[in-house]
Amino acid sequence: MTSAIPCSELRLANATPTSTPDLTALGACLESVGSERVISWAAETFGPGLVMSTSFGIQSAALLHMATRVRPDIPVVWVDTGYLPDETYRFAETLTDRLGLDLRVYQSPLSPARMEALHGRLWEQDSVQALDRYDQIRKVEPMKRALRELGASAWMSGVRAEQTAHRAGLSVLGHQDGRYKVSPLLRWSTRDVYAYLKRHDLPLHPLFEHGYATVGDWHSSRPAGAGEDARATRFRGLKQECGLHLSAEEDASLGSSSL
Repeated sequence: MTSAIPCSELRLANATPTSTPDLTALGACLESVGSERVISWAAETFGPGLVMSTSFGIQSAALLHMATRVRPDIPVVWVDTGYLPDETYRFAETLTDRLGLDLRVYQSPLSPARMEALHGRLWEQDSVQALDRYDQIRKVEPMKRALRELGASAWMSGVRAEQTAHRAGLSVLGHQDGRYKVSPLLRWSTRDVYAYLKRHDLPLHPLFEHGYATVGDWHSSRPAGAGEDARATRFRGLKQECGLHLSAEEDASLGSSSL
């Protein structure tokens, strides 16, 4: 590890990420600094090319608060599938108002009603392929369009290593489909997140009080049982990744269902 080299002395050669020693060294260096410093570095490095995403999930307030303290005007992309619980929509309004978010809402051009007419209720089909198709239509395509239209050179998200096997293999600084990927909370535990929320008097998603450890669409989320892994409560336990955090190559070679 090159921790002896200050992160500020390491530079990215250009806006197109490549698997170079510089990227590896910089990623390793950023692993050793605090999350707010990672966000500050990203804001300085990528300028207006830095955007972030949120799901307005159980713990989303932590990164939204941290990022907007560093850069209040950062564009925040929210992919609204059209199937979110009522509580999520209200939670999104609360956080948007409280934190003054520059919220950019993206949706599939295929309305829920039209999708169901053409493909059926994909989430009810006992098929990973059907769930993958649902995710591509309602989540992945809108996110890719958002990043393209916003001219993003870097995308910051709140993924954490303990969430899935795939995320455990990520770095705080990586790349995905031609863009840098910044994950300031990657090494945080669930306890770390809750401590941050409490310290800053930030709200949890309302469904936390009803036993939800993670929440997505109303039809594919449920409360967690005693000692149950949080990700098992999503997608009926059939898959861990929705595809948003997989590169095109990973999605094609591994399939989001295999993770």
